[in-house]
This record gives sequence, C-alpha cells and structure tokens, in this order.
Amino acid sequence: MEAFLISTGIVALAEIGDKTQLLAFCLAAQFRRPVPIVLGIFTATIFNHAFAGAAGSLITGLLGPDVLRWVLGISFIAMAGWMLIPDEIDEDDQPAAKYGVFAATVMAFFLAEMGDKTQIATVALAARFDSLAAVVAGTTFGMMLANVPAVYLGKGVADRIPLKLVHGIAAMIFAVLGVATLLGAGDRWLR
Repeated sequence: MEAFLISTGIVALAEIGDKTQLLAFCLAAQFRRPVPIVLGIFTATIFNHAFAGAAGSLITGLLGPDVLRWVLGISFIAMAGWMLIPDEIDEDDQPAAKYGVFAATVMAFFLAEMGDKTQIATVALAARFDSLAAVVAGTTFGMMLANVPAVYLGKGVADRIPLKLVHGIAAMIFAVLGVATLLGAGDRWLR
C-alpha cells in the first residue's frame, strides 16, 4: 500500500503544471469531448507507466543494492530540482483528430509522456519499491487525479492553483526521498 500511496502522491503533485497536463487542457479545448480524452489519457498512461515500471524493475535486477541506493538517491534529488522548472507546450504540438479523439489523445499523451518527469519518477519508484503493480497503479491514479479535472474543469481552474507551491511541495518530497534513500532508508526494498 505504501508504494501505491507514495506513487500516487508524487505523480499527482508532479503532474500539476506539467506538459502533459497542459496537453490535457489543449485536448479539452480543441475537441470538447471529455470522455474519449479521459479514456485516452488513462490508456496512454497505463502503457507508458507499465513500460517505465518494467524498466525500473529491470534496473533493480541489474544493479547491486549499494549502487542502486546511490543511483536512486541521486535520481530523486535530481527530480526535486527538475520539479522546479516549469513546463510549456507549443501550440503547434496539438494533435489532429484524424483517427478520432480517443486515438489522438492516446498517441499525443503517450509521446508527450516519454522522458517526462512523471515517467522518470515511475522508473525510479519501480526501482525503489518491490511492487511493480502498486507503483504503476499509483502513478496512473496520480496522473488521472491531476488530468481528469484538467479535462473537465479547464484551464480557468488551473490558473488559480499556486503552481510554485505545488511544485515546491513535490520537489521537497523528491528531495526527502532522495536523502532518505542515500541514508539507507528502505534498504529492505533494495535487497
């Protein structure tokens, strides 16, 4: 349960103001069909985060516990710094609905999530915790917590959220996880 809750919280916070959340706003404004957009976000996230989680689990098997602790600790601290850099999306990057709103959303979200903060966080979380399913379920749930309201409520509500505060909290959580990992907290997951 711990892996699920931590994964959910980190990704939900990390996603606020992230480029994929901005993409959700763009898709909602362009297509005005929230159900296929939400289903597309869910589908793309499940595939993307399952892939990222599998990569994290593979890393766990390849690295020894001491090396893994350092890699994860430094990765979490780097994620803390990355959280403080705001994302943008180009207006030209909005997908066309040539194959329908659902397909456009799946393709756009899957590609936008490649190498994104939340995907990298999923890799690190899957390497940190021994439950791949809990991490993928948690990161997917976190993505949905941040993006479903974006699709339904729109950018007007998002403009009222203090992004610097939210990103600061997420950065602090990543930093604490990084320092705790470097100090050996959670070694039972790394062995």
